[in-house]
Amino acid sequence: MEETHFDVVVVGSGFGGSVMAYRLAEAGLGVCLLERGKAYPPGSFPRSPHQVRESFWDPSEGLHGLFDFWSFHRIHALVASGLGGGSLIYANVLMRKDERWFVKEDLQNGGFEHWPVTRADLDPHYDAVEGMLRPQKYPFDREPYSGTSKTRAFREAARKVGMEPFSPDLAVTFAPAEGEAPVPGEPIREERANLHGRTRQTCRLVGECDIGCNYGSKNTLDYNYLSEAKRLGAEIMTGCEVKTMEPRARGAGGYAVRYVEHQTSPGGDPGGPRTRVVTADRLVLSAGSLGSTYLLLKNRSAFPRVSKRLGTRFCGNGDYLTLAVKATEEAGGRRVPRVIDPGYGPVITSAVRGADDLDGGEGRGFYLEDAGFPNHLAWMVQTLSLPVPLWRLVKRRFLWDYLGESADPHLSVELSDVLSNTGLSAGVLPLLGMGRDVPNGRMKLRSGRLDIDWKRRKSGPYFDRVREASRGISDALGARFVHDPLRSIGRIVTDLNRLLTVHPLGGCPMGRDASEGVVDSYGEVFGYPGLYVADGSVMPGPVGANPSLTIAALADRFAGRIAEERNGSAG
Repeated sequence: MEETHFDVVVVGSGFGGSVMAYRLAEAGLGVCLLERGKAYPPGSFPRSPHQVRESFWDPSEGLHGLFDFWSFHRIHALVASGLGGGSLIYANVLMRKDERWFVKEDLQNGGFEHWPVTRADLDPHYDAVEGMLRPQKYPFDREPYSGTSKTRAFREAARKVGMEPFSPDLAVTFAPAEGEAPVPGEPIREERANLHGRTRQTCRLVGECDIGCNYGSKNTLDYNYLSEAKRLGAEIMTGCEVKTMEPRARGAGGYAVRYVEHQTSPGGDPGGPRTRVVTADRLVLSAGSLGSTYLLLKNRSAFPRVSKRLGTRFCGNGDYLTLAVKATEEAGGRRVPRVIDPGYGPVITSAVRGADDLDGGEGRGFYLEDAGFPNHLAWMVQTLSLPVPLWRLVKRRFLWDYLGESADPHLSVELSDVLSNTGLSAGVLPLLGMGRDVPNGRMKLRSGRLDIDWKRRKSGPYFDRVREASRGISDALGARFVHDPLRSIGRIVTDLNRLLTVHPLGGCPMGRDASEGVVDSYGEVFGYPGLYVADGSVMPGPVGANPSLTIAALADRFAGRIAEERNGSAG
């Protein structure tokens, strides 16, 4: 089988892989990036039911879409498959890990995590990543952004319960060019063309960040790191799913990677996926916490010296989704429905922080953020309130026709009345919690498939604390509190202890040596020079805040060390 050789092969194009590809191409290395999913230029994200049914990832069933949903015994996980990885479906928040949350517990005496890096180590890399992703605050003090009712509602409720809201950095473009006033729906003037060759638009406030922005308003990785990596000569290949990997024969050095080439475009090869081989002096796994850990577990016979810590330190970054439903407010001496309109604006605009006992609080710290969803979901929710007013309208018109009376032909008022009760669809506020849960999960193979043994009990006090903070926000909004929305919506979940995480972490944790972790503080796998892991799997514990920025900063640190070693300047 014909082989192609590169200096570096990067597997995956998320916040780890994209940064590695760019930084290593910038250092003059020949880079090949393999992404299993396809590219998503503006306008290509699915919206109709027909399109959405094809937007899930399971190649064995002919599905090559964006959403990869995993279900384990006590936890669900949602990750992305596409050029740009998780940046395609995340809620744009870029937040640094709290300085005191780089904990250094004694792992020999019952501790769960020990971070071999500090905030000071990462700060210059945070700076570098922010320089590329160009985060901005939500411009809530300007029109039309000040009309974002969910932002106002969340901030008012937070202050009522004694928490101070703030505006997190968002990787979203609100203004056509740097230094100009923000305005929705205007063409973005980029310094260089993006790899799609398409024009982007400023944020149109449609709440579709988590299902793919069809306007290119999000500063997803395909518009910055990947575009720059391609400009510098990196070969970016989509539809390429890595299956096996192994060290090359003694004397050759480096690693061999076998992948299948999916035919994801219409009219693709009817013969099905083809197997290819690529070799490299260095191999970087950036397939995400689930993907990278699974690849190493699956190919462990080729890497017998990998640390026994492989698969450990799994956590969901404390993710906990709750809902405040049917919010109300005081008006004229009585309580009336409050309009929150969660589909207006970016998905997340505001946050509060629950202090940790490491920095003066009590218990394990957390963040709580407002959230939103696309308006087509609001229409789905609204249908639950439609049968009664629709039946009333039909009966009224039928009675007029039956009696032969001349009815008013104008139906504007009657049709408006059909939508008069929007308390359910417009009065809901999703609340997204995340923070310092206990990384006590273990990933392993069962019958050749990935499995996670994770118990919520150790993190019980943490989840109780997030739930009570969320309940306080809900109560301040005069709303009904729903702490298990997945179970409430369609009985999808039958176990109250089964949570949903969009931030799975761990599996290939950093450590000071192989007895503590799989990789060192520069991402290199112990016992295998030139083999690196750069994604959420290297976290020895929860980030606490939204982890994307920390994943990217660590990748920037790892790539910097490789570049230094290549130039002979590593310390």
